[in-house]
Amino acid sequence: MSIVPEIPRPEYPRPQFVRAAWQCLNGTWQFERDPGDSGLERGLLGRELTGEIVVPFCPESELSGVGDPDFHPAVWYRRTVRVPRDWAGRRVLLHFQAVDHDATVWVDGVEAARHRGGFTPFSGDLAAAADPEHTYTVVVRARDSRTGPQARGKQSTDYEGRGARYGRTTGIWQTVWCEPVPETHLGRPRITPNVAASALRVTVPVSANRAGHHIRVTVSDQAGVVVRGSARADLDLAPEVSLTLPGDRVRLWSPEDPHLYDLRIDLLDGDGEVADTAASYAGLRSVAIDGQAVLLNGERRFQRLVLDQGYYPDGLMTAPTDEALRRDVELAVRAGFNGARLHQKVFEERYLYHADRAGFLVWGEFGDWGANVGGPPGDNQRPTASFVTQWLEAVERDHSHPSIVGWCPLNETWQRLHDEITVLDDVTWGMYLATKAADPTRPVIDASGYAHRVPGADVYDSHCYEQDPKVFGELMAGLAEGTPYVNADSDGRAWSVPYRGQPYFCSEFGGIWWNPDERQGEGSWGYGTRPADEEELQERFAGLVAVLLDDPRMFGYCYTQLTDVFQEQNGVYRFDRTDKLDVSRIRAAQLRPAAIEEPGE
Repeated sequence: MSIVPEIPRPEYPRPQFVRAAWQCLNGTWQFERDPGDSGLERGLLGRELTGEIVVPFCPESELSGVGDPDFHPAVWYRRTVRVPRDWAGRRVLLHFQAVDHDATVWVDGVEAARHRGGFTPFSGDLAAAADPEHTYTVVVRARDSRTGPQARGKQSTDYEGRGARYGRTTGIWQTVWCEPVPETHLGRPRITPNVAASALRVTVPVSANRAGHHIRVTVSDQAGVVVRGSARADLDLAPEVSLTLPGDRVRLWSPEDPHLYDLRIDLLDGDGEVADTAASYAGLRSVAIDGQAVLLNGERRFQRLVLDQGYYPDGLMTAPTDEALRRDVELAVRAGFNGARLHQKVFEERYLYHADRAGFLVWGEFGDWGANVGGPPGDNQRPTASFVTQWLEAVERDHSHPSIVGWCPLNETWQRLHDEITVLDDVTWGMYLATKAADPTRPVIDASGYAHRVPGADVYDSHCYEQDPKVFGELMAGLAEGTPYVNADSDGRAWSVPYRGQPYFCSEFGGIWWNPDERQGEGSWGYGTRPADEEELQERFAGLVAVLLDDPRMFGYCYTQLTDVFQEQNGVYRFDRTDKLDVSRIRAAQLRPAAIEEPGE
């Protein structure tokens, strides 16, 4: 088990919108299971709860102190909060980084917030005007239906995980915290780089428009202030400041040089006094498409991605420490990958902070694996309007992170293409169009693997777990003729609209089943036939990646996967992040030609 501090996960949870004053509410909370979801009727809102839990870890995890992997239709949390004296009279926002799946929050018995969706943050008021002499009581109910439609990613609908599905996460699984703000205050900034103009565009929502108010943005680097700009905040709900960087201070963000500018954002009142202030950062980089190539800062860059599930043995979807998040980026780079698909969950934002600092390329993704309309009995991962809502929350949260170079709203939507227009078609189109509207600066794939529904989507891909490099090469060879490998039924019936010449990559392959610590067939799962020994694994890996590296029309790939996850034992590393094979050979197989340079080398 990982060692966590007395207040677990104490680091600031929102690294691109930082206020100096804040209070972490992680730690021991009262807790009670509610198997009949009757807690409100039985008075749980108004009384002490019978157990305890360590927040932000879910009750299914060891680190929560509960460690109960059973189904939890509803769970309740309760704790008291006292605010610091210097917060007196200010509005206090209460933030939840993620609660799975439907959450209702009460403060002193009055509903303060409600939210649907297990992956994205939400907020409410702890106090309209803080009273340091008052003890506030916060109660949270989280519902996690076993049958109601929801996006759950890789969480199993069986009691135990099997195949590529893992244990469940219910309730609070990311940091809970609060912060004081003035009545008129800053909202989260949206920072958009413009490499062509050597500029940063900063859009800053404000809670209200007041006469004479201004937004001021200051950009700095290691040498000091680079540029400063301002905009009126009394006319627009989201004033925009465009900041052109002097030529001698322009420094692009890239894997070789992940340079970040520091930003200070001030809200000035009518007298020119600072009413609210926050810190942020930005990377100046561009993502573009040239034929079949995806460009970074105007240059071709092969994306050697690894599939990262973001699970941990003792915390499940929650990293035990911030260091564990940083370490996962380092492990991927050590193995020769320059990026990752952040697979089937919206990762903690602190992961993106570490990716930004490392120059690590990532694709942001939602948790909706296999969503379809007529799925098997018991599979509740069915598309609804809530998918679009939650996904837009994720895109908005992560828009400003330079490490994100693409969006993947859906993954392996298992529905063949036929004459009937279904809810899945509507949701796929809706999520694609909404993503393009929310962020026109990054490529978007409509659905990774299987059921592509948007003709001419920015990117096209396939998933192929063929283990023989020769056969794999034959399957991938069609890209040269404009007829790449496309996922289809065994009888050849199509899942997707036709390929139209856009950038293409094999976004899942490999998954080589290997666990040297177990006998074959006992307690593990992976793709294909297990290698007889590590030498066979290394040769297979090198052969598979060579097929894709040597194809000039392929813009990248994504290998499955970074670590073992419970019974799915096909990672480069063990589940506990220790080495299980010669990682230097995995790296050497990918770094061809030798001229490829990696961060920190």
